Amino acid sequence: MSISRPPTTPMRRALFRAPIWIYRLGLGPLMGRRFVLLTHRGRTSGTARQAVLEVVGSNEATGTVLVASGYGRRSQWYRNIVAEPRVMFQVGAHRHRGRATPLPPEEAGRALAHYAQHHPAAARALLGGLGFEVDGSPESFARVGADPDGIPIVRLAPTDPPRSDFPDLSDR
Repeated sequence: MSISRPPTTPMRRALFRAPIWIYRLGLGPLMGRRFVLLTHRGRTSGTARQAVLEVVGSNEATGTVLVASGYGRRSQWYRNIVAEPRVMFQVGAHRHRGRATPLPPEEAGRALAHYAQHHPAAARALLGGLGFEVDGSPESFARVGADPDGIPIVRLAPTDPPRSDFPDLSDR
């Protein structure tokens, strides 16, 4: 198994960062519920950093989302959230303050297998583009997620209470 390298040329870096500008322009809802804008703190500089990541699982009721670190544990955003787990994240038009928590390997494997069952083409493309060989079975995706050198999965959980579409009737 191997993980491909992050983009190194200025043009490729600009292309990979283009979705951030979509969110900054207020067009986050165009990205749908399959992507999240993660705002985190640089572990040495302390400055705000941003990354757009693919959502591999979500819980609509709580606002919690799962994201994959495609470049593994060496990814800058991953290293930053391990050092400082307090984050802000936006899915569509919904913004949250929250906490980022890497999942234990077994749970990460189950999450990646679940993602592959619901989005088989996207899961194969994601893992294939990162240099992982999967045969399409849930077990092969689970192995990549559970492997310490595989793809870590991170839970982004809101610390603000979920908003309801219904008014609070307890005030009456």
